[in-house]
Amino acid sequence: MVGVSGGASAREAPDTFKRTALLALGALGIVYGDIGTSPLYALRECFHGPHSVSPTPDNVLGVLSLIFWSLIIVVSVKYLIFVMRADNRGEGGILALMALAMQRPRGQAHTPRPVLVTLGIFGAALLYGDGVITPAITVLSAVEGLNVATPVFEPYVIPITLVIIVIIFLVQRHGTAGIAAVFGPVMCLWFATLAVLGAKEVLHNPEVLWALSPHEGALFFLHNGKHGFLVLGAVFLVVTGGEALYADMGHFGWKPIKRAWFFLVLPGLTLNYLGQGALLLRDASAARNPFYLLAPDWALYPLVALATAAGIIASQTLISGAFSITRQAMQLGYSPRMEVVHTSAEEMGQIYLPGLNWVLLLGVVTLVLTFRSSSALASAYGIAAVTTMAITTVLAYVVARERWGVGRALTLPIAGLFLVVDLSFFAANTVKIVAGGWLPLLLALIIFTLMTTWKRGRDILAGKLRAASIPLKELLDSFGGHPPVRVPGTAIFMTGNAEGTPPALLHNLKHNKVLHEQVVLLTIIPEDVPHVPGEERVEVEPLEQGFVRVVARYGFMENPSIPDVLKRCREKGLQFQLMGTSFFLGRETLIPTKKPGMAVWREALFSWMSRNARSATAYFRIPPNRVVELGSQVEL
Repeated sequence: MVGVSGGASAREAPDTFKRTALLALGALGIVYGDIGTSPLYALRECFHGPHSVSPTPDNVLGVLSLIFWSLIIVVSVKYLIFVMRADNRGEGGILALMALAMQRPRGQAHTPRPVLVTLGIFGAALLYGDGVITPAITVLSAVEGLNVATPVFEPYVIPITLVIIVIIFLVQRHGTAGIAAVFGPVMCLWFATLAVLGAKEVLHNPEVLWALSPHEGALFFLHNGKHGFLVLGAVFLVVTGGEALYADMGHFGWKPIKRAWFFLVLPGLTLNYLGQGALLLRDASAARNPFYLLAPDWALYPLVALATAAGIIASQTLISGAFSITRQAMQLGYSPRMEVVHTSAEEMGQIYLPGLNWVLLLGVVTLVLTFRSSSALASAYGIAAVTTMAITTVLAYVVARERWGVGRALTLPIAGLFLVVDLSFFAANTVKIVAGGWLPLLLALIIFTLMTTWKRGRDILAGKLRAASIPLKELLDSFGGHPPVRVPGTAIFMTGNAEGTPPALLHNLKHNKVLHEQVVLLTIIPEDVPHVPGEERVEVEPLEQGFVRVVARYGFMENPSIPDVLKRCREKGLQFQLMGTSFFLGRETLIPTKKPGMAVWREALFSWMSRNARSATAYFRIPPNRVVELGSQVEL
């Protein structure tokens, strides 16, 4: 995701007050966009949505109590105190947490853990649902403030929203390095505005402060029963975006994110929700849009502009998150290669994926045109986020037990409490499935199918290629007294099997009947850590008869680069001239069959994904005029 400072530097530099304050300001603009725009629609849905309750004084205090304690339990305690301690070498997010949970303590054998993998991949797939809905609901809810000013704007809300959304996606290819500099100050102004608007109303009606007592939340459930439980689906909207705190930890570090929350974000959100509640105590008809009705008439248009800016920032957070998750999935082997454009020479995390960008734009525009109001979109929002949060709880429990060695007597009650909260929100959100919640779930299921099909297909293909290969030593011994003709230069064969003979090498021998003077067998291995230290990046092992084996390792937050590998090989003593070097790549034509492996439809899907994946030449940044591709057919 977009960041103002690299994770490593944020962790290693002295923790001065000035630096922490600057990082906290950057976190405001990157981390808190989604959760910070929830006041636009969250309380409104509790009293003016499809499962709303009437805005009586008891109901207002009860709902406000549920909102406040949701922010405390889910965000303050669960994420900021517990989950964010489960960092994978400084990086967060559900894929990083899954990779951490998969690691065994040193000395224990690494065994497959399909349940954890399934949970992690499905949780990541669910985040794409949020990535589509968040831009639609935040921008639309912000622009809808024009309707509060005058009904004249009503026909123009959808067109204005679509124009803003299209501009958001069009500027992605230019990167966010320039505009990110203003994200923090804009969000700082936004949270200050939330606090001022809310405090003004609280001062007029201080009895709303009784909502800070959990007793009011308990009474709300007691008085409203099942209907009150369903309101939790709308209450959950106040914590959507909580997962972003954890996912963006690598950019800022835990302390700046925590301080930004407790010093500005939490007070601003709390005061604004209390202010909206105080307004409802005074005027129940304000339930149609309590956020904008907090503002005096003269401030309405500036507030719409500021809310739109905050909505754009919230959209950017989720879009950048989708880019980051996709890159992690590629490195972990769950996604085919896609074009990754780095939009900043300084920040490795600032990336742009053109193909994914246009798919997201199409999805967001379709949502706006289909649902046509933020209230309707709220009916589809939440089910994906709460499912991801529940999965995060389970994975964090596994990490605490197995990686940290914390006893079950401590971890089970804590994880159990969080899971009860997560599952309560999940149960309340299930009623949204028919009203539109099926959309993010369907999208997640499609992406989950694609990711697991790609992973399974690559494993089957690798097994087929290994079976067709022969040990390198056996090949070298077979030369005997009649070695093949050697030609000048260096040949680099890329192979996924660091032990066997690359199929491309065998095909070259079979058809061209020659070998280069120096043969390099290059394997790139993705690791389940975010970053691999530079000194551990490349291993060079000289073999017999001019053969050299090179193993390069990259973390799931890094992009493999052949120029980088070659530079490090030179530093380790491997000599070659690039103009005299040829790269040999295998290109497999996949043929679906009814043999054991995957269902035929999944084999056909994997074959289609393989054909449309970005070429290895472009993805690994291999000089295209030095590449030779040798094809073969493989039955899956």
